[in-house]
Amino acid sequence: MTDVNVSTEADAASRGVPAGAVTEPLDDVISPDLFVPRLVALLSNALVWRESHQLRRAVGLGTNDWRVLSALAIRPGQPSNEVSDFLSVNKAVVSKSVNTLLDHELIVVGDGPRGSRPLYLNEAGAEMHARMKPISTSGEEIILAGLSADEVRTATETLQGMLDRIRAAS
Repeated sequence: MTDVNVSTEADAASRGVPAGAVTEPLDDVISPDLFVPRLVALLSNALVWRESHQLRRAVGLGTNDWRVLSALAIRPGQPSNEVSDFLSVNKAVVSKSVNTLLDHELIVVGDGPRGSRPLYLNEAGAEMHARMKPISTSGEEIILAGLSADEVRTATETLQGMLDRIRAAS
């Protein structure tokens, strides 16, 4: 077992630390500044937060709504379950965004059984896509600023390879 500094009842009484609490950092930890999954997550979270804040301020819609609009711009006629697969997000997230986009009259639904009805942008949806796209792509511009075309290509290939390996391991 690892040696850890565990709080005693005396510590709890004198410092407000619960008895049995580990009060010192462990020796065998992951470096938060060097652990690539954490860095990728932090980058993703920062991009999503920035984008969502800007989208909400500019058009009153969020990142998930943008992702669904974008998916339908790329693949018109996808049902919500295919949008979910394409975006690799939970079906409930897509369902909520679909309802939001329907409420804003930005998409239309074709005929078919519930959950498999094809979804399409309408003219207002296509216009909204055009308004939202520069906000989304500005995040990419920030993270790629200063990189050469070769470095961008290498970064893209590296990230695609990482995604492929994660998907193959799942």
